[in-house]
This record gives sequence, C-alpha cells and structure tokens, in this order.
Amino acid sequence: MSDVENVDVNSVGGDATILDVREDYEWEAGHIAGAVHIPLNELPLRLEELDPDVDLHVVCRSGGRSFRATEWLNSNGYSAVNIHGGMGAWLDAGKPIVSENGQEPRVQ
Repeated sequence: MSDVENVDVNSVGGDATILDVREDYEWEAGHIAGAVHIPLNELPLRLEELDPDVDLHVVCRSGGRSFRATEWLNSNGYSAVNIHGGMGAWLDAGKPIVSENGQEPRVQ
C-alpha cells in the first residue's frame, strides 16, 4: 500500500511549488506557469535542483508518472503530493497553462 497523498487540482494554491515530470515535448506544448520541469526519468539525477524543505505538488499528463514520482520523492526525504488527474484535470478545471513553442497551449 502506498502512502502517496492525492490532491484535487482545485486545492492547489497559487503559491504551491509544482513539479512537472512530463517529457520535454509535453512541457513545451503546455504547462503550468512557474512550474519546475524535471522529466520523470531525469529525477534521480537532478534531485539536487529541488529544495527538500519545500512541499512539492507533482503533475504529469494524467497522474500515473506523477504518482510514481511522488512515491519516490517521499521515500527520499521530500514532501510531495500527487495532483490527481494531472494536466488533463488542470485544464478541465479551467486553470491556465502556457506554452514554450509559440502556439496555443495544450495538454499533450
């Protein structure tokens, strides 16, 4: 049994530190403004980029990768929660996203 806490997108405050673990092409198409981007497969190598004293809200496209990342972060001394439903739920809730490619932001 996992100890991962899942949070609803509507409970994520504007000052939350969001970690996006999707791939580069997904990030470029659309992401939450101000989020930190570290693809899931790079997380162990880039862990020092994250502050262990900051609570992290982890997101991916639908919640699977962010669940695994949250589980791994918590087992390595970080405080992390999984954003339930991922970027799809974020968009469905009408929350804003931005893109890095000059196109209309979208979730890929």
